[in-house]
Amino acid sequence: MVAHSRLPLLVLLSLLTVVSAHNITDILAADPQYSDFNNFLTQTRLADEINTRQTITVLVLNNAAFSAVADKHPLSVVKNLLSLHILLDYFDNTKLHQITNGTTLSTTLYQTTGTANGNVGSVNITDLKGGKVGFGSAASGSKLDSTYTKSVKQIPYNISVIEISAPIIAPGILAAPPPSADLNITALIEKAGCKTFASLISTNGLVKTFQSTADKGLTIFAPNDEAFKARGVPDLSKLTNAEVVSLLQYHATAKYLPVGSLKTTKDAINTLASNGAGKYDFTVSSAGDSLTIHTGVDSSRIADTVLDSTPLSIYSVDNVLLPPELFATSPSPAPAPEPASSPSPSSAPTPAEAPSPLPASPPAPAGDTPAGSPADAPSSAAERSTSAGKSSGVHVKASAVLTVTVTALSALLISTTFM
Repeated sequence: MVAHSRLPLLVLLSLLTVVSAHNITDILAADPQYSDFNNFLTQTRLADEINTRQTITVLVLNNAAFSAVADKHPLSVVKNLLSLHILLDYFDNTKLHQITNGTTLSTTLYQTTGTANGNVGSVNITDLKGGKVGFGSAASGSKLDSTYTKSVKQIPYNISVIEISAPIIAPGILAAPPPSADLNITALIEKAGCKTFASLISTNGLVKTFQSTADKGLTIFAPNDEAFKARGVPDLSKLTNAEVVSLLQYHATAKYLPVGSLKTTKDAINTLASNGAGKYDFTVSSAGDSLTIHTGVDSSRIADTVLDSTPLSIYSVDNVLLPPELFATSPSPAPAPEPASSPSPSSAPTPAEAPSPLPASPPAPAGDTPAGSPADAPSSAAERSTSAGKSSGVHVKASAVLTVTVTALSALLISTTFM
C-alpha cells in the first residue's frame, strides 16, 4: 500500500522536471570570461533562439578566442559564426567520448538559415587519441582546428554548454552579405509570392521608408497574393491615402525580430504605423514551430521566412493584417426614448390608476469586434561537479494543461495515501 501511494508522487515529480527550461544569458553571465560571447548572443537575438530549443549544445569561446574573430567583422557575419557554434543535439563529456566509430557530424543553427550549402552548416566532432575531442567544419577538406576544453553547464538532456579552444570556421562563413541599403526589398517580397503587397508599398512611397529603417532594425510581414483575394478583406479603394499608408505601415516594425525572438515576445509589438493616432500594435503567439499574429480584428499565420539577415527580417503571412484603429466596428448608439405626451386634465388617471413609466428602448447590440588544446580532456567527474554546482539559467514554467494534470495527480496522491 505504501509503495502504491508513492507512485503518483513520482509521476508528479517527473512532470515538474519536464517543464524546467534554460536561459543561456543567465548561464554565461555566471562567468565573466564569456561576456563577449554572451553579449553577441543577445545582440544577434540568437539567445532567444537557444532558449526556445528543447535540445541544444552551445560551443562557447572565452573572450580572447572569440574577440580575435568577432572584432574584425560586422554583426551579420558574427551571427553566422555564432550560429555554427550552436549544435541541434545534446553533447556532454561522456557522450563526446562515446561517439560511434569515433566521429560524427552534427547539424547547427547555421544550417537552418538556408544560406548554408552542403555540409557547411554542420560540425565534425571527432574523438581523437590521447583523450582529446576535435571540432571543425564538416565541409570537405576542413581541419579540426578546435578542441574540447571543459564543461561549463549541463541540464541533461536539455542544454549543454561546453568550452572549445578556437572558433570553428566554415568555408565562406566570414564573407559579409550585402548591407541592408543594397538589398532590393521589393524584389525579395515579389519573389516570395507577395507581388500585390510589393506593388502597394512602391506606389505609396514606403520602399524608401523601409530601406532607411532597415539599417537600424526592421521586420516586414508581407501578405501573399492570395491574402488580398480572401473574403472579408476591405476594399482599399474606399480608404483614404493616409489610411492605406497606415495599413501598409502596420505590416512592419522597426525592430529586428528573427523567429526565436517572435517565439519569446510576450508584449504587444509596435509597428511603423504606431506614430499616428492609436496604438497600431499586435501580439504574436506560438505553438511549437507555428507562429500566429493577432491584431484584435483578425489573425494570420506566419507562413515562411523570406529573409533573416541581421538587422532585417522579412516574412510572408497568410492574411492581410487589419488594425482595430481602421477596421474595428463601433457599437451602434442606443436610440433615445420617445417623450411621453402629456395627458389632458380631463383624461388624466387618478394616482392609484397611473400606469408605470414607459421603459426606454433597449440599447442596440454592440458591434462585433473579432477578437590551444589541453593534453587531456576533462574528467566526467569534474563535469558532474560543474553541473551540480551551478543552478543559474534554470527557470520553471507550467502550461495550463500541466496545471490541470498536476492538480489531478495531487488529488490522486491524497486519496491513495489515506486508503
